[in-house]
Amino acid sequence: MAIFVRAKSFLSSSLRSLTRSQRCNHTLGERGLQAELYSGMAPAPNPALRPIDTSKWKKIQASKVGISLSMISFPSWIVLKILHKGGFEAYLVGGCVRDLLLNRTPKDFDVITTANLKQIRKKFHRAEIIGKRFPICRVHIKGSIIEVSSFETVARHDADKEKALSSLIPKICDEKDLIRWRNSRNRDFTINSLFFDPFTCNIYDYNGGMSDLKSLKLRTLIPAHASFQEDCARILRGLRIAARLCLSFSKDTERAMYDLSASIGGLDKFRLMLEVNYMLSYGAAVQSICLLQRFNLLNILLPFQAAYISQHRATKNSMMLMKLFFNLDKLVSCDHPADSSLWVGLLMFHLALVNNPQDALVIWTFASVLYHGNWKEGVEFAREYTKLEVKFVPEISAFSETKSDEDLAKEVAQFASLVQDSVGVLTETSNLFESMSRYPFSACSGLVFVPKTTAKNTAKLFDLMVEDIRSFINGRGRMSPEINFHLLGIGDPCETRFVLGKIILETMKAGPRGDATEIGNDEKDLQPKATEEILSNNEIPGKKVKKNAPSSFIPDGNRGMLKKQKLVDDDTATKNQEMVTKDELNDLAEKHQEFGKTCKLSENKTNSMQGKISEKEEKSKKDKEKKSKKHTKVVEKSKHHVALHTVSKKQQRVVRELNLREEDEMDNLEKVLGKEEVKERTEEHKGRAGKERSGVSSLSSLFR
Repeated sequence: MAIFVRAKSFLSSSLRSLTRSQRCNHTLGERGLQAELYSGMAPAPNPALRPIDTSKWKKIQASKVGISLSMISFPSWIVLKILHKGGFEAYLVGGCVRDLLLNRTPKDFDVITTANLKQIRKKFHRAEIIGKRFPICRVHIKGSIIEVSSFETVARHDADKEKALSSLIPKICDEKDLIRWRNSRNRDFTINSLFFDPFTCNIYDYNGGMSDLKSLKLRTLIPAHASFQEDCARILRGLRIAARLCLSFSKDTERAMYDLSASIGGLDKFRLMLEVNYMLSYGAAVQSICLLQRFNLLNILLPFQAAYISQHRATKNSMMLMKLFFNLDKLVSCDHPADSSLWVGLLMFHLALVNNPQDALVIWTFASVLYHGNWKEGVEFAREYTKLEVKFVPEISAFSETKSDEDLAKEVAQFASLVQDSVGVLTETSNLFESMSRYPFSACSGLVFVPKTTAKNTAKLFDLMVEDIRSFINGRGRMSPEINFHLLGIGDPCETRFVLGKIILETMKAGPRGDATEIGNDEKDLQPKATEEILSNNEIPGKKVKKNAPSSFIPDGNRGMLKKQKLVDDDTATKNQEMVTKDELNDLAEKHQEFGKTCKLSENKTNSMQGKISEKEEKSKKDKEKKSKKHTKVVEKSKHHVALHTVSKKQQRVVRELNLREEDEMDNLEKVLGKEEVKERTEEHKGRAGKERSGVSSLSSLFR
């Protein structure tokens, strides 16, 4: 909460410092525009006049709020540059501008341009137009996908609204401002309605988004009930943004979320899967689950998990489910997301445990084999740490250390089969109702939204363990203990198994503390406070945030991520210090005097030899330095060679394909932008990536 208050006060002071001259130089006069017309609403006979004060429209220099061009991803910058060179206006828009202002890594960079979709597609080698209601152009460039929308699309979609507003628009108005303002009125939240022009380095704010960002508040652009009736998926999107950024809600927005929460049951299953994946795969799963439960949405989306949380909150038992997602949040982030198969696998694992509690040794072995990639190392690791008493109820049934390898292999293979079977609860309504018999007094909507293809691929992760676990080999090879986030993001089975095992082992390791993972009972609490109450020991996933340009919005560049608190007991530390007696001190003094006498005798001889030796030492040092440099180069090459050979054939094929694509794209880019500019931007972004990349410590070190 202290971080929330400090960030809020700093934002207030930083925005107050912006002078009035930074506002847009508009001459609209005092004539206001009449009330906006909202699509999807019942037509009102005589809408009230709501003048818009254009003096509140702001144009702010990006450098004054800590944004620099180097913070834009290289693929996004290429798209912007190509469109700009083609004679079109091009801007970054939406959540990426918001995240840059908060000095966070954007999930993605969305571009909007004055070019129409066909013109956009012609400008790029690999691009396709998708979508029916709001079509966009997806541009594939340097291994990334950049979504590019057109001002023309939105204007055409809201033709009736545009026609009604055309008579209300003053004659004296900057055309570019008018285009941006019209588009901004179709956004979901004020903080997502900001535009960033990277060529003039200006940020445009037409709806008070900067002010809401300053106060850490989520507010809809139009009345919240109307906004959510227009698109109820905005409720889920709002919860996701609030969870990741620790935002509070405006009263209007919060009330509408409660009133219209049931409407999300009518959303398309693909849309639901998309929104839930954004919540759970990008580093804010615990906070997202907390908010879904608070607004009565978890019992619609994941009723079994909602019933589990409600029961454990009442009994104040430690929640294994929340610990699993807590450890997931520590590993993934917006710039290093996971494929949906990871969180689906965690839900399957937990479902199997709740319905079929297991011996602690079986769970340790199951997770350890996934992590180590083979039976022998997995069993050795599990037997070493199974002595730790784990207090998860009802998931852990017993604690045994004397099982034979043969019996253990049978039980682990049987449990892996149960994990595979539990996928039906996420994909079949009948299986969901059957599992809910465990919680007879909990509501169940019967909604299932996980695609069967995703469920099938996740179940395949455990095939090798079911067939013959003793000969199980993950196929990841002896790669580095660091996570390969590219492979994890595309759902590589070997990498997903490795990370799944890591999360379960870390959860089991945390079990002996008996920490109760709870969701705040007070539904009126602000989000930052509710987030703090998720875990009883106040542990919030503390990520290593990338260090971008200093932001005037965030002093430490790390708002929203509450740091882990560590308590140090000074009294116990001083008691453990070794004390030296007086007799020991006297003995040491006598020995020191004798040693001093011998040193004086040899001092004269040493001085006479020093001159001769110093010359030889300098030469030998230089020779050693040269040899060491050569040696390090040879070692680095050999390490790289070994690493390549330890990677599986499938992973080598993926890397080769990506390299070929990148070479083709680089050739095309050099033709458009010029060889020197492409080279300069590539080196710049490689340098930033090298500084920002943080390693993941090996799991074994956590148990030392």
